[in-house]
Amino acid sequence: MTRLIVWRHGNTDWNAANRVQGQTDVPLNELGRDQARAAAPLLASLHPDAIVSSDLSRAAETAAALAALTGLPVRSDARLRERHFGQWQGLHLTEVAERFPDEYARWRAGDPAPGADLEPLRDLGERVSAALREAADTAPGGTVVIATHGGGSRQGVGHLLGWDHRVLRTIGSLANCHWTELRHDDVRGWQLRAHNVGVVSAPAVVDAL
Repeated sequence: MTRLIVWRHGNTDWNAANRVQGQTDVPLNELGRDQARAAAPLLASLHPDAIVSSDLSRAAETAAALAALTGLPVRSDARLRERHFGQWQGLHLTEVAERFPDEYARWRAGDPAPGADLEPLRDLGERVSAALREAADTAPGGTVVIATHGGGSRQGVGHLLGWDHRVLRTIGSLANCHWTELRHDDVRGWQLRAHNVGVVSAPAVVDAL
């Protein structure tokens, strides 16, 4: 049985400010680095066989905390990036609501392609899930830790499980430095085993920033 640990990056200043990150390369803040260092021993105790990360620095820095304990190299995969938020990237959510009221309302209502050049959820799920499958193939029967992003991880996991985006809206967002556990076997395929696991509970943040 192959195990995937899909790990959201630690906190950033833009997370804290409810500013839309998307694929903007925002580094971890001090809290985020502390979160990564705190989570790394728990993940190291799972004896990972490989570590894969989004190429954005907030995910790469998070993965590096685990690599420092395990000695494993970190393979980078740009397909693990967060959703591209188009014209919203860099804006605070209050600015988004003021400048793009129609698109913002559709996004809040769960429209998978609300406009303003946001990446459609179908495309997001397809690219992230392809990266997850490839990562799993690097260690058949082993454990792979994947450092990625909140919105991207949810859609990628959902695509692997065959869940519609309306079902995924009922699944809570990963808190910073928390993870989802998936397992795969030849009989049952992909299975969700745990969600939002981490060192301590953390306040929820706005979805997919």
